Amino acid sequence: MLVLLFSSILLGLSIALPIGTISIEMIKQGLKNGFMHGWSVGLGGMTIDLILIILLFVGLAPILTIPFIQVPLWIIGAIVLFHIGYDSIKNADHEITLVGEKSTKSLKSSYKNGLLVAISPGNLVFWVSIFGTILSNSFDSSNIFNFFIVSVGIIIGILIHDIGLMAVVTGARKFLKPTYIKRASIVAGLVLIGFGCYFLYKFIDSIPMIM
Repeated sequence: MLVLLFSSILLGLSIALPIGTISIEMIKQGLKNGFMHGWSVGLGGMTIDLILIILLFVGLAPILTIPFIQVPLWIIGAIVLFHIGYDSIKNADHEITLVGEKSTKSLKSSYKNGLLVAISPGNLVFWVSIFGTILSNSFDSSNIFNFFIVSVGIIIGILIHDIGLMAVVTGARKFLKPTYIKRASIVAGLVLIGFGCYFLYKFIDSIPMIM
C-alpha cells in the first residue's frame, strides 16, 4: 500500500512540474500578493481535479471526450484565458502588495481564477486521457481502496508541487521591486493569451469533427 501511495505521489508531482496555465497564474498571483493568493489559485485548480476524479469514479468522465462536448470547450477555454491574460496586462501595476503589507485582493478572487483556468479543455482532456487510464487501471470493484490510494497520492503530489512552487516564488518576491513584479505580470498575461490562441486554433481545427 505504501509503495502504491508513494509511486502515485511521485506521479502527481512529475505531472504537475511542467509549466502550464495554472502554474503561470499561481506565479503571477504569488509575486503580486504573496503565498496564500498563489496557493489559492492552485487550490482552485485542485478543486477541478477532485471533481474529475469523482467523475472518473462514477464513469462519467468519458463524456468529455465526445467531440460535440469537447469542441465548444476549446473556445470557452480560449475566451477565459484571453480575459485573464488581458486583465493581467491591464492591471499589471495594480494590486501589488509589498512584503509586510496586507493584500487588498481577496483570496476568493484568486481561488476563482484557479477554477476558471483549470476548466480548460487541455486540462480536462489530460485528466480523462492520462489520469483516466491510470485511475481506471487501479479501479477494481472488489478493491476500491486501491483507486482511493492512487487518487489521494496524485492529489498529494500536486499539492507538494504547489506548495514548493509558492515557497520559491515567495522567497524571490522579497528581492523584487514592484517594477519587476509588474513586468512579470505582463509576461504572465502574454503567456496566458498565447495559450488562449492555441485553444482558439484547436477550436477552429476541431470544427469539422462536429460538422
